[in-house]
Amino acid sequence: MNMQVLSGLMIPFAGTALGSACVYFMKGELGPKVQKALMGFASGVMVAASICSLIIPAREQSEDMGRLSFLPAFVGFWIGILFLLTLDMVIPHLHLNAEKEEGPKSSLKKTTMMVLAVTLHNIPEGMAVGVVYAGFLSDNVAITSGAALALALGIAIQNFPEGAIISMPLCAEGASKKRAFGYGALSGAVEPIGAALTILATGFFLPAMPYLLSFAAGAMMYVVVEELIPEMSSGEHSNVGVLMFATGFTLMMALDVALG
Repeated sequence: MNMQVLSGLMIPFAGTALGSACVYFMKGELGPKVQKALMGFASGVMVAASICSLIIPAREQSEDMGRLSFLPAFVGFWIGILFLLTLDMVIPHLHLNAEKEEGPKSSLKKTTMMVLAVTLHNIPEGMAVGVVYAGFLSDNVAITSGAALALALGIAIQNFPEGAIISMPLCAEGASKKRAFGYGALSGAVEPIGAALTILATGFFLPAMPYLLSFAAGAMMYVVVEELIPEMSSGEHSNVGVLMFATGFTLMMALDVALG
């Protein structure tokens, strides 16, 4: 694994860590409208990444199947949805602003379950970066280094507000700034680890690359629909989430075209 790939895998984690560092120079919790804006932005980036960087390449790589070229993307997408649904059911976690935890009953602390919620969210993002870089490393899959970098940068951009969203409420609830930053950064550590493991695994399954790309897309879309959009729309009505969704979507789309 060369340095170009290693640095690409670390970019999303850097976004989370930088966002978590907001706890050192911002006071109090993020306001409701700010949270809606950040959730909307993250949703837009993830939807655009799922379509432009994952689903479309999966379709293109299956063109030799003719009318059945949709099948790998269809199957992989559903497996990704069901995979995240399973994790959602078996891992205890607590979403931001939620009063009741999800998953099996647990005696874990509230802060721990909040970190688990963000970590669960970050798993498919790490897998997405990993599978795209695996395609770049393979001579048999037409994925450029620019396309892989665009996805890594897009996820890093939407990880920045996520880092702040996890670290600042923890600090507001009594955790020290150092501990809040540590928890926020730790939630993003799963991404480079998951990406590296995905690259190692896909080396054995290159013919299944279209399934793997769409699997990552399905997992990311599950997070958007199950978590981000509901949080963006909760509470008092506001259009800021929708506007930031459009901003995130178009930014990610532009990155994919400019760098791909």
